Amino acid sequence: MTKAKRKRLENAGWKIGGASQFLDLNADEAAIVELKLRLADAVKAERNLRKLTQHELARLLGSSQSRVAKLESADPSVSIDLMVRALLRMGASRRKLASYVAAPAAKQ
Repeated sequence: MTKAKRKRLENAGWKIGGASQFLDLNADEAAIVELKLRLADAVKAERNLRKLTQHELARLLGSSQSRVAKLESADPSVSIDLMVRALLRMGASRRKLASYVAAPAAKQ
């Protein structure tokens, strides 16, 4: 966003900020949200890399296709544990898993 546009919006009464400010998240909560989003993206990327359908991944996990869809969208009902387990079950190495976890946080 350009400085001019930002100034126009602020002058019109709009508040500019990131999702953490909007949701009033503390640093720990924001880090967990970022981690879940990165892991969800990683599960989808690994599944596509291995040319698996959501149904096939669900069978590997002993779960359902709808659960895999929730997993890939970082649904709040899905645990970080399940995301990690899905990556490992698909054959992702611990090093690759660490690279997903250590990815730099998105700039706000």
